[in-house]
Amino acid sequence: MRVDLLTKEYPPEVYGGAGVHVAELTKVLRPHIDVRVRAFGAEREEEGTSSYTTPVELEGANAALTTLGTDLLIAADCAGADLVHSHTWYANFAGHVASLLHGVPHVLSAHSLEPLRPWKAEQLGGGYRVSSFAERSAYEGAAGVIAVSAGMREDILRAYPSVDPEKVHVVHNGIDIDAWSPNPATDALTSRGIDPDAPTIVFVGRITRQKGLPYFLRAVRELPAEHQVVLCAGAPDTPEIAREVDSLVTELSASRTGVHLITEMLPRHELTQILTHATTFVCPSVYEPLGIVNLEAMACGIPVVASATGGIPEVVADGETGYLVPIEQVGDGTGTPVDPDRFVADLRDALVRMVSDSARATQMGEASRRRAAEHFSWTSIAERTLEVYRKVIEQSR
Repeated sequence: MRVDLLTKEYPPEVYGGAGVHVAELTKVLRPHIDVRVRAFGAEREEEGTSSYTTPVELEGANAALTTLGTDLLIAADCAGADLVHSHTWYANFAGHVASLLHGVPHVLSAHSLEPLRPWKAEQLGGGYRVSSFAERSAYEGAAGVIAVSAGMREDILRAYPSVDPEKVHVVHNGIDIDAWSPNPATDALTSRGIDPDAPTIVFVGRITRQKGLPYFLRAVRELPAEHQVVLCAGAPDTPEIAREVDSLVTELSASRTGVHLITEMLPRHELTQILTHATTFVCPSVYEPLGIVNLEAMACGIPVVASATGGIPEVVADGETGYLVPIEQVGDGTGTPVDPDRFVADLRDALVRMVSDSARATQMGEASRRRAAEHFSWTSIAERTLEVYRKVIEQSR
């Protein structure tokens, strides 16, 4: 069986959970089937991997158009595949066109949904309508859809009601439990002025409406002053949210010590240090199909305080590996809390409960690593993904 994996992100050009997913999935699938990776970006030396850049005629055009141009180059090269498997809207259109062009089934993995990220219109303008068109076309034409959580499956069927529910399969994201493990080194902390022995709350994520960082920064105002806050946060979606976050961080820094903002993307060996020495990880997202960042923290032996939205409740076991924060959300697709002040207060209370009981936090951290290892290994995820491939190919004959 030859499967072509189509993706925008692939090492060394990875900036989010989808890129991590494709890289890990490729590693565990290659011993079993012929996997050809087709990725956006500069040339890579890895055997079986091809890279694609923007067609010269589209250089400088709207980002959505350059994406579709790259998709067409990828689609042309998928001849000979038994199945194409695309990841995120950036590559979904390549999978859709490849399926039509070469007569092979297209499976796509749903890592997020454009209708549930309307704030992207701020960033992309008309390009958001183009990305939405590309995604909808791919979902409605796909032979199979893989949702990274049961919550994501429900979102897919709401966003695209014409998609046959029988075609939507749940296969969770995974974690490399060896690569993401407790790291006792401290140089990544001390070099940045972070006290490795102080009680610490860590946030990791892009500065985007989806990640809910402003809600967390407001909750921090009432946390115990002795607790450090480490924000691994960069790549803002828009100047507006960048200014909002900068203002909140400046305000916090003026009223308390121990607020550390890290804007560069850290290599894994540094990020595992920061996670390992944290008291808790925080995920205040208003939209999260699953949340690989939570799994990364859990694999490092750290409990999680997270919004009870999307696929997060399938990862974080409330009261066992962390605390889930209730969030009632507006039904307009933005994920905005119905009562933002209540959400901030509940987030603060959960964080205080966690950081005020270090023994309990340690127990939850140990349970977190066990849960990550037992339920989210890439080996089992590869097996379930292969089952989807075989079923789709058989049904397509």
